[in-house]
Amino acid sequence: MDKFGFVYVSDDEKHEVRRWKIGEKGEGTLVAGGNGEGDQLNQFNCPTSLFGDEEQSLYVSDFGNYRVMKWRKYAQKGIVVAGGNGCGKNLNQLYYPQGIIVDHEGRIYVADCANHRIMRWCEGDEEGEIIVGGNGEGDEPNQLAGLCGLSFDGEGNLYVVDWGNHRIQRFDLIV
Repeated sequence: MDKFGFVYVSDDEKHEVRRWKIGEKGEGTLVAGGNGEGDQLNQFNCPTSLFGDEEQSLYVSDFGNYRVMKWRKYAQKGIVVAGGNGCGKNLNQLYYPQGIIVDHEGRIYVADCANHRIMRWCEGDEEGEIIVGGNGEGDEPNQLAGLCGLSFDGEGNLYVVDWGNHRIQRFDLIV
């Protein structure tokens, strides 16, 4: 949901994202995807997590294409802002991206689920950087297992839904 009263929903079966105004009925408005399953810039392969910024751009975890896409308001296609280089563990790759957050400086944080790490990307960068995890799957304090969501608190601490370990981990101020 954004500050303008719109609710966004990703549909992993229709490979699209729709938007509704609070209280609105009907099928909503198509805002991203909607061109069938695929890997083109106007398509998704199982969109999952969403994040909307102050300019009503929408960031979408394109789970099956191993990338995060940014769709500007009224855009007919998105741009790849993280991953998009196939499935893998290199710094330019993601392996089933899930939760995403964009901070006030435009840095994109991605829960890289199957790589058990949180990646940070700046739009336009060829590679991201590992900021949490990346030490293999496990239950040690520096490890994650199948993470799926993330959030920041008011002080900039990062909270990670560590699904495979049945826990939420807090990581102090991420700079």
